[in-house]
Amino acid sequence: MVANLNVLDATACPRLIVKIGSSLLVDDAGALRSGWLATLAADLAARVRSGQRVAVVSSGAIALGARRLGLTKGGRATLEDAQAAAATGQIALAHGWASALAAQGLMAAQILLTLDDLEDRRRYLNASATLARLLALGVVPIINENDSVATEEIRFGDNDRLAARVAQAAGAQAVVLLSDVDGLYDRQPTDPAAKLIARVDAITPAIAGLAGGSGSGMGTGGMAAKVAAARIATAAGITLAIASGRCDHPLARLAQGGPATIFTADAAPRARKAWIGGGLTARGEVRIDAGAATALASGKSLLPAGAKAVSGTFSRGDLIVIIGPDGRPLARGLSEYDAADAARITGRRSDEVAAILGHTPRACLVHRNHMALL
Repeated sequence: MVANLNVLDATACPRLIVKIGSSLLVDDAGALRSGWLATLAADLAARVRSGQRVAVVSSGAIALGARRLGLTKGGRATLEDAQAAAATGQIALAHGWASALAAQGLMAAQILLTLDDLEDRRRYLNASATLARLLALGVVPIINENDSVATEEIRFGDNDRLAARVAQAAGAQAVVLLSDVDGLYDRQPTDPAAKLIARVDAITPAIAGLAGGSGSGMGTGGMAAKVAAARIATAAGITLAIASGRCDHPLARLAQGGPATIFTADAAPRARKAWIGGGLTARGEVRIDAGAATALASGKSLLPAGAKAVSGTFSRGDLIVIIGPDGRPLARGLSEYDAADAARITGRRSDEVAAILGHTPRACLVHRNHMALL
């Protein structure tokens, strides 16, 4: 499969992100699958020798910590259990990765992130700089969500979307999500008639509808999360592959044309627009009419006259979602107004706005330079 080879080709893809799920790294008893990890480390070393720079987004800390602490439900019975398990298991996870990579002559580094680290522009750029330096030095960063401090309000919820956002920060050209299935199927994989979808050029509602939930019960992701990650990645110009990690040497299998689903990348946007488009924590919404939707599609800014309703609590510069007349998200952008002023000028012509606000207004609600179409 040519697309697979491109993902694992150093010329087409100088920087690669590989995501590993909990069910691949940790067995049912809560122990690290060291033998399997050794084969993956050998695959990563082969990637590095080929000229690729590789970073890994690794799950497994909560599952490993739960075993050591004797916690029920895999350490996920309560938020406090998950945080305690993560704090304990992260040490074991980092040690396992460092040992496996050292056996291949590679050095590991650990980076723990929360959602806020990649949603705040300044912290995003700091993370990007750290990743760039580590990759330039030939180090393999091992990245995980900082579950010991993350709460429901400030977490990704799954490492699939974290991997897509890390790929943006790292300037990667591709992401490989190693899963417990070969990729996205046209129906449940357990159905004998199920067929693997080898290539997805557009994530349509029909494609999104094929995704199910988490299969292992150990992690928080599932095919729905992987398709959501593919949406983030491809919109930022990054190819994403879903492939099975159930075998030894899963990357070698993929490089040899093994089965996978490849989500092809859109034309790469500018870095700032990629960051905006991949944002997960919008502060509010603006609903627009059909005329404004047409204007946005042609590359224009969102004017107050095209807005129909404003919801949420946001300030100038916050990320908001622009909702089309059919109720579907059309774009994400940085608001030029706080929520109260945006609501006051909704539906008004530009020449009316100054009198309403009592000061010289900004020209638009969301400027095209600070907007990413979805």
